[in-house]
Amino acid sequence: MFIDNAVDALVGMASHIIFIILAWKALESINIQVLFKKNKETESKILLIFLTVALGTTVSNFFLDFINWSQQLSYFL
Repeated sequence: MFIDNAVDALVGMASHIIFIILAWKALESINIQVLFKKNKETESKILLIFLTVALGTTVSNFFLDFINWSQQLSYFL
């Protein structure tokens, strides 16, 4: 039982990190600095980090929920 929880935790952490990295790569292609005033590079980078974490975590949660739901389908049969 404890091993199952540890595996779930490791899979969850790995999933979040992978999807945050993928979100970072995807959001790097957007020129977000045109939305900010001059000399506000720090603020634009902070927003990019927040967007990356929010997007990556949301997508990761979707996939983890989907995996969990598909495992619970065995109880239906």
